[in-house]
Amino acid sequence: MLQIQSRLRTHFLQFLIFLIIVLFLLTIALIFNSLTTDNCNCPIQQYVENKSEKDRNIKYKSAHKLAVLVPFRDRFDELLQFAPYIHNFLNKQHINHNIFILNQVDPYRFNRASLINVGYLYTSETHDYIAMHDVDLLPLNDQLSYDYPKHHPHHIAAPHLHPRYNYSKFVGGILLVNREHFRSVDGMSNKYWGWGLEDDEFYVRLREANLEVTRPVDITTNRSNTFRHIHGSYRKRDTTKCYNQREVTRKRDRQTGLHNVNYTITSIKNITIDNATIKILNIHLMCNN
Repeated sequence: MLQIQSRLRTHFLQFLIFLIIVLFLLTIALIFNSLTTDNCNCPIQQYVENKSEKDRNIKYKSAHKLAVLVPFRDRFDELLQFAPYIHNFLNKQHINHNIFILNQVDPYRFNRASLINVGYLYTSETHDYIAMHDVDLLPLNDQLSYDYPKHHPHHIAAPHLHPRYNYSKFVGGILLVNREHFRSVDGMSNKYWGWGLEDDEFYVRLREANLEVTRPVDITTNRSNTFRHIHGSYRKRDTTKCYNQREVTRKRDRQTGLHNVNYTITSIKNITIDNATIKILNIHLMCNN
């Protein structure tokens, strides 16, 4: 009887030791897996290059790199036309570029200027100038240069060429600004919720910084055939103005800008439309008002 009890104790101890070893090995495996697996759902904030092999073989005219920043919300019909068109247009000029769709996903009113601020912050370390570009405006004339604006911001969609807007302080549609100039004026105002007027306030910032805006000269086309405006007439713009918003555009907003745009990039997607690879930044803006 004593021998049987002794054997049972021995087998139990052996089983216990085996179980401890198995649990130890399982614990090590779980720890290793947690260290090597990325379970973070946080958005990737850094820029990652994504060009097709064909694009990588293009010989660009300069070392400068353009970020085409396209404020966006629910404009997929226009995007399907815009992305391949502007990609081919810039390739014809041998402009090294990437297209960024700044997609506003929060429930607030559209804020074009804040989206551009976010796009600038995302691209400023890898691109040395930006094009603030409407998704519904396609350049038709190859004389419209997207070259690096070294000394002054360059307004491609100039008042004498734009199909709709013709006033001297207009800088909307398509505006090229180099990285240093955009930062020097603290980007754009974050106060403009809804459509319009943010460009007029940005003009005030440029003027205050003594940054003269240049525009195309010796262009062989005019307002009727320099651009194609593809904004559908069925799309209604949110033009309601808040308080004295129209009046304050004549003054410089000194409270908001690049330094305090409040946002989260919820996700980043790369998609290809025809031959154009674009990067979509899904942006959730925070409304402080």
